[in-house]
Amino acid sequence: MGDFTAALSHSAAIAVQALETLLPKSRDAENRLFEAMRYAALGGGKRLRPFLVLSSASLFGVQEDCAARVAAAVECVHCYSLAHDDLPCMDDDDLRRGKPSTHRQFDEATAILAGDALLSLAFEILSGSDTHEDPHIRCELVRGLAMASGPQGMVGGQMLDLESENQTLSVGAVTRLQQMKTGALISFACEAGAILGKASPPHRQAIRGFAHDFGLAFQIADDLLDIEGNAETIGKSAGKDQAAGKSTLVSLLGSERARMQAKILSDQAVKHLDLFDEKADLLRAAAHYAIERRA
Repeated sequence: MGDFTAALSHSAAIAVQALETLLPKSRDAENRLFEAMRYAALGGGKRLRPFLVLSSASLFGVQEDCAARVAAAVECVHCYSLAHDDLPCMDDDDLRRGKPSTHRQFDEATAILAGDALLSLAFEILSGSDTHEDPHIRCELVRGLAMASGPQGMVGGQMLDLESENQTLSVGAVTRLQQMKTGALISFACEAGAILGKASPPHRQAIRGFAHDFGLAFQIADDLLDIEGNAETIGKSAGKDQAAGKSTLVSLLGSERARMQAKILSDQAVKHLDLFDEKADLLRAAAHYAIERRA
């Protein structure tokens, strides 16, 4: 796990450096917006999604600077979603990554605009020629991120999540919700490297299978942390799902069965990587990390 932790830190540094370069700075009237964007995007975090982009890209010999731009774009979308999720009209959380949420540090209107701007910036980054020389590849990246973050993905999943409060969902319904809200962006992060590298269909399918099972395992672990963790260790308010009456696989199956299911999914994720031999060892380590993490 030590090698994985070092790799995660290294990819985080690459992503942060790219974000530092790509996020706007200004002394003009809109400077408050730029400050809020940078606060939301540069305020710590594991940077797991950039790690997945960079690790998958390395499997296909993609240049690191190109992969770093895609990693930054994915992180912009992720950070926009956190800024919006924390709003009082959504999940209503005052704490994120151990610091005040964006709307608490600034105000609600600024947090909304910062999130909107981060989302827009993500597609500006992907469409730039520095991301890939082939415009068809850039279009595929734009389309993939749009689907992962839009009504068929993250935003649709958030709507389902809001509507699920004080309802008992089936295991299938919870799984679908989690695949959309969390899994879709994780899947794109994994597959982005294959898109950049023009991978063959079998390789694309292997990455897609890994991402599907990894994403579900990661979310179960997140739900366990919401019950078993505390604000100091997880960097956000704990017990939110239970307080809101939301159904999760943990609430439906119980902690032990849910933990067992996460282990099964993690093992399945690793099996999808057999095609890549030892080149995918960091992704295998990520699958184990997903269910063993404590923050």
